[in-house]
Amino acid sequence: MTRFLDLNCDLGESYGVYRYGADAEMMPLITSANIACGAHAGDPATMRRSVRAALDHDVAIGAHVGLADRWGFGRREIPTSAGELYDLCLAQLGALDAFVRAAGARMHHLKLHGSLYVMANRDPDLAASTCRAVLDFDGSLAVYALPGSALAEATGAAGLRLAGEYFADRPYAGTEVQMYRRTPEDIGTPAQAAARALAALTGPEFSALGGIDTVCVHSDTPDAPRYLRGLRQHLARAGFSPRAPEHVLPEHDLGPRTPALPAS
Repeated sequence: MTRFLDLNCDLGESYGVYRYGADAEMMPLITSANIACGAHAGDPATMRRSVRAALDHDVAIGAHVGLADRWGFGRREIPTSAGELYDLCLAQLGALDAFVRAAGARMHHLKLHGSLYVMANRDPDLAASTCRAVLDFDGSLAVYALPGSALAEATGAAGLRLAGEYFADRPYAGTEVQMYRRTPEDIGTPAQAAARALAALTGPEFSALGGIDTVCVHSDTPDAPRYLRGLRQHLARAGFSPRAPEHVLPEHDLGPRTPALPAS
């Protein structure tokens, strides 16, 4: 029997003259995109281009909300109150949604970035604040979170849709992802990373925490497209078919396309 699985990617993290990630190669291979919203990375032009690319490939769109920390790429843990996190989420959701709405589409989910992701998955107050922001913005959005985490629990308590997430391009200690302090050897080859992800999907450890609905490969991981292609091949052999959470994409009602904006 075919099992459906979302494949997501953190992308849209270029800004100005700086280019990061293999976004163009990743977009045809994924089913949902987490687009940076201009805080840890990204800028208005990159958001616009990323939204259009996602729609061109029938990829569900999510806001990738991070700390306002370009110097640290949102990976430095900066003390953040629940109120500050609420504001960060709401502001960045609105920023990306402007481009999504202008394209005649709807946003699908929220995923926190970097240290903010780690903090909210660990801290119940930050988790609850994230969910309050999503509810106040659009309670139909899904929230991507670590299975068994404070954010996953808060998402369920708030009545929001949860997508339990696994990282194919990060090492794990049991069910605990090792987000930082890693080396390429810790991730392994594309085949090793894919086998690790498949074991997590089919084993009992993550099922006991609520299960995995979505698997991430980061656009800025070295050789990211090769990792993602290897993952897709392993999943296909095991009976998995890529599809966005809830088995649906956001409803698109694009109507007549407006004239294309300049690529610059």
